[in-house]
Amino acid sequence: MKKAALIVFIVLLLDQVLKIWVKTHLCMGESHAIIGQWFFIHFTENEGMAFGMQLGGNYGKLLLSLFRIVAVIIIGSWIWRISKKPGTNLLVICTSLILAGALGNIIDSAIYALIFNESSFMQVASIFPKEGGYGTFLHGKVVDMLYFPLIESHYPSWMPFVGGEEFTFFRPVFNIADSAITTGVLMLIIFQKKVFPAHHHEPSTNIG
Repeated sequence: MKKAALIVFIVLLLDQVLKIWVKTHLCMGESHAIIGQWFFIHFTENEGMAFGMQLGGNYGKLLLSLFRIVAVIIIGSWIWRISKKPGTNLLVICTSLILAGALGNIIDSAIYALIFNESSFMQVASIFPKEGGYGTFLHGKVVDMLYFPLIESHYPSWMPFVGGEEFTFFRPVFNIADSAITTGVLMLIIFQKKVFPAHHHEPSTNIG
């Protein structure tokens, strides 16, 4: 369980430190090149889901936040149980990454609307403003900032509907919490035979 707690702590620390810095230092839509033209810190916010996807409306936002909280409770209790069993280190690491990522985005949704004022294209937000936050509990926006436009080109002219138009790969803007969830899920898929070893039963050789 100590390994799981350490993973969650490190991911949450990195995730929240970067989010708070971006929120209090950049205007909405502001970008800074970090490595050439393929890695940027680009400040944006979304209403809920990973990689900038959204679940519409206030009720959708509330539903997503509550779902995350329930999922975190279930995953956390499951990690507590499996961490006591031998040979589950890799499974604990994968699920701890998923748990940490979910917690990171829950924090944004739960309290950011209470402790920050609104970010805009002209103004940087401040933390704990005198006038109060921009929203209510569980209605905060998730802060995203990692942008990797690795390939910028055009669709071939022969393609229907989009022929000749520009495209960017990878277009979504995400955060460290999203990365932790994605890494945990990919590790579960790649190492599924080690994480979930098949139990083969030897045929019985008893006679009579």
